[in-house]
Amino acid sequence: MHSAPVLAIGEFSRLTHLGVRTLRRYHDAGLLGPACVDHATGYRYYTAEQIPAAQVIHRLRELDVPLPEVQRILRSPDPASRAALVADHPQRLESELERTRAAVASLRRLLQPEPPPLDVELRAVPAATVAAVEDDVAHDELLAWYAGAMAELDAAVEEPVGAPGTLCDNALFEHGRGHVLVYRPTARPPRRGRVHPVTLPAVELAVTTHAGPHDDIDVTYGELGAWVVANALAVAGPVRERYPVGPRDTDDASAWRTEIGWPVFHVGPG
Repeated sequence: MHSAPVLAIGEFSRLTHLGVRTLRRYHDAGLLGPACVDHATGYRYYTAEQIPAAQVIHRLRELDVPLPEVQRILRSPDPASRAALVADHPQRLESELERTRAAVASLRRLLQPEPPPLDVELRAVPAATVAAVEDDVAHDELLAWYAGAMAELDAAVEEPVGAPGTLCDNALFEHGRGHVLVYRPTARPPRRGRVHPVTLPAVELAVTTHAGPHDDIDVTYGELGAWVVANALAVAGPVRERYPVGPRDTDDASAWRTEIGWPVFHVGPG
C-alpha cells in the first residue's frame, strides 16, 4: 500500500464533488490516476494532495477543454506555461460564445411573427471616379482581404470625401468566389500599389440600412431582396455596400450603419 494516508475512491469523490464514474474516466484517460490500487481487490485509493488536481481537471472539462489539451496543461513544467495554455481556451470560448449569441439574435429576428416594415429608398447614384482596390476573392477570405485593401486605401488616399464602400459581384454569393472592389471617394484618386482610380457607373439602387454588427446582415439582404421582388424591380449588376459608420469609426458595434444598395430598374409600378 501507499506510504501516505490514502482515501478510498468514495471518500475522494465526496471531497472533490466528482462522481466515482468521473474519477474512473479520468484514470482511464490518463488525466488523474489513483495514488495506488489494491491488486487483490482492484480498489483505487487517492491522497489528499490529489484533490486540487482533480478540481482543476473538473474545471477544465466544464470549459470543454479537449482531453489532449488537459493533459498538456497538467504536464506543463511551470505555472507560467500552464497559465498560458489555460488562458488560450477561454479566448476561443469567447469567440464561440459571440457566434452563438449572433446566431440566436438572427433567429429571433427571423422568427418575429410580424417583422417591422423595411425602410427602402430608391436612390439614383451618379457616376463617380474613386480610389479602389479590386480582386477576385473567395467568400471565406473576404474579411481578411477587405481589411488589407482598406488599410492600403487609408494609407494612399490623403483627402477622402464621404464614406467608403464595396461592390460585390453576384458570383461571390452564388459560387463562393467573385470580383470584389473596395473604394474610397476622393477628388484625386492616386495610383499606389494596388490602389488605382476606377469610375463607378451611374446606377439606380434600392437602398436600406443595416443597423448594428454584421453577424445578421444576411437577414437584411434577404429582406431587401424580398422587397425588390415584391415591388416589381429587376436586379442588374453587383450589390453595393456603403459604410457611413463602421468598425473603423467606433468599437461600439451597435452604432454601426451599413447601407446595402441593390441595383434595380423599373419594369412595372412599384
